[in-house]
Amino acid sequence: MAGHSKWSTIKRKKEKTDAQKAKAFTKITREIIVATKAGGGDPEANFQLRLAVQKAKEINMPNENINRAIKRALGSSDADQYEEIIYEGYGPAGVAFLVQTLSDNRNRTASEMRYIFSRNNGNLGETGCVAWLFDQKGVITLLKEKVALDEEKLFELTLEAGAEDLQIEEDYYEIITDPAELEAVRNQLEAKVPIEAAELAYIPKNTVAVSGAEAESLVKLVEALEDHDDVQNVYANFEEVGD
Repeated sequence: MAGHSKWSTIKRKKEKTDAQKAKAFTKITREIIVATKAGGGDPEANFQLRLAVQKAKEINMPNENINRAIKRALGSSDADQYEEIIYEGYGPAGVAFLVQTLSDNRNRTASEMRYIFSRNNGNLGETGCVAWLFDQKGVITLLKEKVALDEEKLFELTLEAGAEDLQIEEDYYEIITDPAELEAVRNQLEAKVPIEAAELAYIPKNTVAVSGAEAESLVKLVEALEDHDDVQNVYANFEEVGD
């Protein structure tokens, strides 16, 4: 387990229960609504919406549901007024957390975030307390089993496409880009390698090594946060290591 939500890619591969799938669909629907309201209903002209639609397809959300969410956003006025709020805090072992939410009730969400942190040996902090420990980046994920190129050629390809770095994990690659270059890099790569996911994410500048009970406590906090209806993404600066 590592810095940002790398585990999210693995979780997408696991079989989900109907309840988990419904929760995931609800969260993606919110993203589609917010993106549509911000930039219109044409994914080709709205990069934020295009990312949300791609994410919806990654979890096998039916096109009918996607189109319904876009139409709902275009037709609504006072309804569906979600705002993005990023909460910052500390977990066990002093690990820093950024929690990205879409909320229709700021006070309720803040109260519930504070409760989740405190219940899991953490503390909700003030705005800005840990944000400086993270950089926002574009992240493109490739599954190793689907990539025919060797790592040296893949690295050359990513640099030629304008990416900043290639990170090699056990089962997948992560291509890191400047946020503004995510779409351009993705477009350069998609004809040459199969792309599993592309998203904007917060990546820690440094990570804290944890193990044993501390690692278990941190994973519980991550899972509790991710299970909340308003939470879209959880980022933390820890890396689990063996005892």
